[in-house]
Amino acid sequence: MGLTERQRAGVAAVDELGKELSEFHRLIWSYAEPAWREYRSAQAYVDLLKAEGFEVEEGSGGMPTAFHARWGDGGPAIGMYAEYDASPGYSQDTVPYRQPRPGLHPWAPGFTDAHSALGVGALAGAIATKRAIERTGGRGVVHLFGEPAEKVCGSKAVHAAKGYYDGLDAVISYHPLFENTAVWDIHNCLYWSAVFTFQCFEAQRDDAPPWISGDPLEGSGMGAHNSVRSPGALDALGLMLTATKYAKENMFPRTGLWSLNEAILGAANATADNLPPRITQIQFSWRSPLIGVQEQILEVLRRNATHVAGLANCEVSMRWVTRTRPGLKNHVMAQATYENLLELGPRRFAPEAYEFARELERTLGHEPSDDPFRPMLYQVTDPREHDAATRATLPPWQDCTGADDCTEYTWHAPTVRFYTAKPLLRVVGEDLNHWANNAMNGLAPAIDPVWGYAGEVIAATALRLVDDAGLLAAATEEFERNRDAAPEALRDPLLPRDFAPPVELPWPEYVTTARGFEWQLPTTTDFGEKL
Repeated sequence: MGLTERQRAGVAAVDELGKELSEFHRLIWSYAEPAWREYRSAQAYVDLLKAEGFEVEEGSGGMPTAFHARWGDGGPAIGMYAEYDASPGYSQDTVPYRQPRPGLHPWAPGFTDAHSALGVGALAGAIATKRAIERTGGRGVVHLFGEPAEKVCGSKAVHAAKGYYDGLDAVISYHPLFENTAVWDIHNCLYWSAVFTFQCFEAQRDDAPPWISGDPLEGSGMGAHNSVRSPGALDALGLMLTATKYAKENMFPRTGLWSLNEAILGAANATADNLPPRITQIQFSWRSPLIGVQEQILEVLRRNATHVAGLANCEVSMRWVTRTRPGLKNHVMAQATYENLLELGPRRFAPEAYEFARELERTLGHEPSDDPFRPMLYQVTDPREHDAATRATLPPWQDCTGADDCTEYTWHAPTVRFYTAKPLLRVVGEDLNHWANNAMNGLAPAIDPVWGYAGEVIAATALRLVDDAGLLAAATEEFERNRDAAPEALRDPLLPRDFAPPVELPWPEYVTTARGFEWQLPTTTDFGEKL
């Protein structure tokens, strides 16, 4: 179709932002802060957006590392969002060999699926849309949300529950991936997560039954150190972990693609003498295509927690981390974005990106190739073709897969989800999170074209929605039709409006102590004798 004058102004604005945002991307990449702990990253976004003229609400939704930036007065309200959380356990420097970032433990965070580039792509699109409207005299409202903790699908369900998305007319959702395309039918599944806390109180409390009846050592003179102690919270955690693994067979039959994962949260019990730990916490996160499956898994988890707490003489509590809904499709939005992907791409990469990739090939034991990258980097894939490839991996009845809390936007306004391709090595196949691929996420010649392409597509799509009332009306009609046809239980957010985000739980983070600034894991590599 070609681009309008206003769209071309948006694309040009992305180009003029290139050097500044390349440096900004490297800054966010260097912070590599994990979920709920993106303090420096969020502040960097806030400062830049304020300098650009956006009104910014910091700490939106009660989340210290979230924000809501707004610019414009009148016209269609277009939503976009930035993510900036890194993944613990994947620290990798920008070098063609395996090495964590300087001074950090190998299991410190790093960017696997390039949320650093995701956020900067959205930032480029938001600023470019604003500048194009200013320069060409149009009207439109740009909303850019800072969305922390995507790795636990944390913030978007909170923003949705608290009404932040209610006034949007359309939303553009972006992620770097392995191809250039938009999502057609198959969006992400439901994703729920909760933390179970076990606490071991004194046995003589009126509301806690004693572990034993009487004291068998009474009058023996053997002293308190020899009295019977309650098994404690550590036993409860171990039992919960084991019982839940056994109970997976009874949660839901393996007729669809669903998953349940766990993580143990930190507890300061390492110097507790011979006393049983009084508190432990374990997080369970599960995804599936149907709300009934989610509820069944939840019921098994609650039942297991109650039983093991009784066995270990503990009290148990459950706190929600998130509850997301599956995504709603919007073909009108997907088609419009696909047209802009075709018009503006795909990207070309500088020679430095290829040389770096060949060094990676050498390190991995392969002969350097003329083109180290996967061929999908150089093509734009039709959304229907992408959808068919995804559907081939699913049972016939399953209409969603994977997890991302971007699905929350789809219930509030017409939403498109699109991808631009990162340069991924052929020699590591489908492994997006391989250290060699992660190394390129911080390399400007390899990653800047990825978020730059996204910024242009975001601006071009947003500006078309601002100008084309017919397109926006068609997208809105499809959105309302699909929402009204969806199960009633999913039409409203699954978290209450007064939900307290779990930001104060002991999530992994960087700390500053007398030893300096470090990741909370030990900085030593001396873990004793290897067994």
